[in-house]
Amino acid sequence: MTMADTNRQDALRYLFERVVAPLGFKFTPDEELAAFLLEQEVKLEQDHGAPFCPCQGRTGVRADDMKIVCPCIPFHREHFDRMRRCWCGLFVHKDVTDPGSLPQFPPDEA
Repeated sequence: MTMADTNRQDALRYLFERVVAPLGFKFTPDEELAAFLLEQEVKLEQDHGAPFCPCQGRTGVRADDMKIVCPCIPFHREHFDRMRRCWCGLFVHKDVTDPGSLPQFPPDEA
């Protein structure tokens, strides 16, 4: 990883924190996972022009793909509030201390 990539990860972390905190979320306490996911988002941003969620496939339809640009919490708020995390696990509800114990389920499941 280059210094520019590291700087971009730091910049994304700074920006994302300001978006997710008012929504009741924080970065996962799993620092290794957070670093890995931010690294993947930097690569996706370099390759596709935006830091897309690394665990969601892009459709090629811009309106749909914009719903998975990180942080995508505003687009999937109800679902993420039920799971208490986002899809990839980069963000969890502020009171979560053990993100590995959280469920993950498709949006159409209760």
